[in-house]
Amino acid sequence: MQSVIEIATPVCHTANDIHRELLQLRRYVCGVARTKGLRVGSAGTHPFSLFERQRITAKDRYRELVDRLQYVARRELIFGMHVHVAVDDPDKAIHVVNGLLSQLAPLLALSCSSPFWRGEPTGLASSRQMVFSAFPRSGPPPRFRDYADYAEVVGELERTGCIADYTHVWWDIRPHPRLGTIEIRICDAVTRVEDAVAIAAYCQACVKLLSERYDEGEEIPSYHRILTAENKWLAARYGLEAPVMDLGSGRRNRIPVAQLIRRTIREIAPHARELGSDRELEGIHTILDRGSSAERQLRVWNANRDIREVVAEIADATEALDA
Repeated sequence: MQSVIEIATPVCHTANDIHRELLQLRRYVCGVARTKGLRVGSAGTHPFSLFERQRITAKDRYRELVDRLQYVARRELIFGMHVHVAVDDPDKAIHVVNGLLSQLAPLLALSCSSPFWRGEPTGLASSRQMVFSAFPRSGPPPRFRDYADYAEVVGELERTGCIADYTHVWWDIRPHPRLGTIEIRICDAVTRVEDAVAIAAYCQACVKLLSERYDEGEEIPSYHRILTAENKWLAARYGLEAPVMDLGSGRRNRIPVAQLIRRTIREIAPHARELGSDRELEGIHTILDRGSSAERQLRVWNANRDIREVVAEIADATEALDA
């Protein structure tokens, strides 16, 4: 949609590189907006905009997408953050994706920033997830045995003309063979730039941990799609307050997702140090202590029920670029 701005960093080696590039990109975009009398906000949804009033960008890819998906595509006034992490072997990439399925709920809870839809509070921390769930080939990916298994399934979709290419498979995490990356797509667009950097550092360290386990011949734990989808739903509903299933402990109980995130940080901290991103990873603790963008938006809303003030809060946090 023409009202949407997508920014992308070049390939970055460290979280500090990401921080520098995102600051530069956001400063540029916010500066251009100011010359037009506009402001920029980063969140999973615009709190009150209506998709019926948006113009579709004049590119064949988007026109064809709307023609094929109709209402499902036309109402997609939602915004996400994607993190690519390079993995050096296709079979390894598949097993790392399988291992990352248990991180869907933590990553969504950390990033949730879309409690409003069409001017109404939805009672959800991430309304974006509910809107996007109508897309075909979305949600948690299936667990594949290896890259050949993945290529056979996706190849069948391509050969039969169901999809133009593998980028029309819109799972929450997916291999990106052309780039040689794992693409983590679960996150809402993150409002504060330092939160985006912290989440990217978290993703990179998790991938490093799982990659090393694969290289050492260890079995990477993975869980049924029904279970990971249930935890994802709980995160979309409750955000950082979500009571998720503790899939990795072997105990059949539920714990606060924040507790699961803190446990993961302890596990990946040595890998973050090796990557030079331990300082950026500390930003995850800041999110847990301060709360998500969704929580902040709702606090502003509950103060006087003025949806315009919610949008101003999003823009203020997006434009806070003094770091």
